[in-house]
Amino acid sequence: MPEPASRRELNKAATRQAITAAALALLKGKGPGNFTVEDIADAAGISRRTFFNYFSSTEAALASVTHGFLDNALQQFRQRPADEPILESARAALMQLADPMTVAPLAELFTLTQGNAVLSRSELEAWDHCTEQIITAARERFAGTPGTEVDELYLRSLAGSVIACGKAAMDVWFVRCGADLSPGSLAVLRQLLIDSIGHLGSGFGSPATAPALNPGPATSTLLKERL
Repeated sequence: MPEPASRRELNKAATRQAITAAALALLKGKGPGNFTVEDIADAAGISRRTFFNYFSSTEAALASVTHGFLDNALQQFRQRPADEPILESARAALMQLADPMTVAPLAELFTLTQGNAVLSRSELEAWDHCTEQIITAARERFAGTPGTEVDELYLRSLAGSVIACGKAAMDVWFVRCGADLSPGSLAVLRQLLIDSIGHLGSGFGSPATAPALNPGPATSTLLKERL
């Protein structure tokens, strides 16, 4: 089990979260390109200098929303049994994020960055950066398995495929649900993320059949409405 975070670490995490929340709120209220680092700092109750201790730009602050969700999923992945198939662990990690609202900031950022080339590119870069974190997590998993040689091509192919599935789930959700951020819509997004990893784990056996899951009543109802 990880050691409890120190007060300093908790304060830093709280400041980082405040900056991210302020950036997202300004993006929602003013639109892309209509606010500055100073605006974010004022909204977060910090100085401009403090902002740059955490992020290099407004785009980086917004991209941290994507990093935060994927960091949470990776934390769940690391808690899975070491002998579990790695893609099953990835799928189970997403299922552990049981509350659909956990994907709310990710979904909101995705909807707000559509049509803006700079922010869309920044978000894609955030997903690509997380590829390295997935590689690290997978390498850690295999390092704990005696007699297993870590193949770099396997690791990078795996990580790239997982990221591609995540992007695909986001794209499909946006086509189906648009800017709808209701709990039911977010439940659909969470389910699509889970299903995309399920397709990868099954080797994309059938183009017409999603992996069998128990999505719950809210997800099932909205899925029927959207499909």
